[in-house]
Amino acid sequence: MNSKYLKPFKNLYILIFAVFVIWMLFFDANSWLIHRELNKDMDDLEDEKEYYQKEIEKDKKAIKELSTEEGIEKLAREKYYMKKENEEIYIIEYEDSIKNQKKDE
Repeated sequence: MNSKYLKPFKNLYILIFAVFVIWMLFFDANSWLIHRELNKDMDDLEDEKEYYQKEIEKDKKAIKELSTEEGIEKLAREKYYMKKENEEIYIIEYEDSIKNQKKDE
């Protein structure tokens, strides 16, 4: 019964091929396991690259908006609550907007 299962391994070529495949999959410097890890790292880096490219585009848009006088004035009014002379500003805050501001900080 055991000889039926071991019969293919009695052939020297099959035995050498099996050892070669096991060596290449698990023990070699260029093994399948190492390639799998490297591919995962590459995918992570590509995702990170895409994220930073989106952030760069967003920053370019912000710089373009701030390059105009109206953009600077809008930022000063909205973020720093600045005003012109003879002008009054009323800030109306709702509870949900206060929670959102705390998360952003």
